[in-house]
Amino acid sequence: MGDAESGPVRLSFNPQLRVEFRGATVTSDAGLLLPRELDERLGLSALIERHLSDPRTGRNFQFSLADLVRQSIYSRLAGYEDTNDAERLAQDPTFRMLASRERRETSVALTSTLHWFETDVLAEEQNYHGLTRLNADLIRHAAARSPSRRVTLDIDSSESPVHGTQEQSAYNGHFEAVCYHPLFVFNPEGDCLAVKLRPGNVHSAQGWDEVLLPIIDRYRRRRQTVVVRADAAFALPALYEALERRGVRYAIRLPANDVLERQIEDLLTRPRGRPSHAPLVRYRSFQYQAASWDRPRRVIAKIEHHLGELFPRVGFIVTTLTGTNRAVVRFYNQRGTAEQWIKEGKTATHWTRLSCHRFRANEVRLLLGVIAYNLGNLLRRLVLPVTIQDWSLTSLQQRLIKTGGRLIRHARYFTLQLAEGYLTGPLFRQILRRIERLAWHPT
Repeated sequence: MGDAESGPVRLSFNPQLRVEFRGATVTSDAGLLLPRELDERLGLSALIERHLSDPRTGRNFQFSLADLVRQSIYSRLAGYEDTNDAERLAQDPTFRMLASRERRETSVALTSTLHWFETDVLAEEQNYHGLTRLNADLIRHAAARSPSRRVTLDIDSSESPVHGTQEQSAYNGHFEAVCYHPLFVFNPEGDCLAVKLRPGNVHSAQGWDEVLLPIIDRYRRRRQTVVVRADAAFALPALYEALERRGVRYAIRLPANDVLERQIEDLLTRPRGRPSHAPLVRYRSFQYQAASWDRPRRVIAKIEHHLGELFPRVGFIVTTLTGTNRAVVRFYNQRGTAEQWIKEGKTATHWTRLSCHRFRANEVRLLLGVIAYNLGNLLRRLVLPVTIQDWSLTSLQQRLIKTGGRLIRHARYFTLQLAEGYLTGPLFRQILRRIERLAWHPT
């Protein structure tokens, strides 16, 4: 064991090894320097100043608004679950270097300050809506760089389990849990364009218009074509009509019923002969008008016969797309990536860890998790080399962000010495060069 309480620690199994504790100079999250450089290029500081307001008056406060916002976002991007982790991150060299000049030689906010900031300051009505606009503006740069004039939007809901007496949490029979039931909108690149936290017992599609239509109108003002995909929970006449009025095309799964199945009755029986090992897939397109619809619409049926299964698998899609039956079905099936993005957000930035009692405070925490997720996703798809762009956000955390480093202070500057693992010197420089080409200033 060690010879003195304050000196190095010696271990009996390896007499050559000496252990020292220098928490204020050692970090495990040095890879956060890369998304911090990216947010500088994307103008996050200007977006914070534009969309958020600080209720504090005078000069009697330690932490700037931008520092607190970044600490909330980057702690989530690094995989820390809640504000309790701020106690040990306050002295972390990386988090100090991410902050403004005044914080680099002291510390970032402790749990009490960060909790007050997230549950009081950001929970104010003006700041909450400001956060939603900040999220939209943050990913607007990537959308502006895309040469495509067509935008696909995937809308989906998910479960956010709760384990207490949070406001508006409720039992949901589909998920068989007490939860919240948030609603998300993604693009195919994985950016979360909007999110809405809802009580746990609402229908999957409730509030779709508040979330989806503002995004559609924003893209239409830029003269971009919009296509919407959704599962059967969003098969609502009001949704069809709202999209059609705006000239927005869609492909939405339709729940089966007797009338629809009669249209494909002859395809439900497997053809005679020895069945093949590969599924037998057939399509049919027809016009259909439900009693609650104001007009007939195109419906595409997909019928799959699988070896060893007595009954075929049948799915219906209502659509305004004009492609072939197979092309429309394949396009619709790609909406499954939205479920992957939701799973990544839950795993990487813990955006479903909503432990506050007040509903509004949980709305803020969900939105902060989404912003952290988007920053990580923008880093992944805009500036990572092609060979590692398919990493999940969890892999990005483990291989790039969780990079060890040692901070050395000189008279006029700091040096952060990084451990070379997945994040090597050449890879770090390559990513920085890609970030430099993204220089942009919000208007």
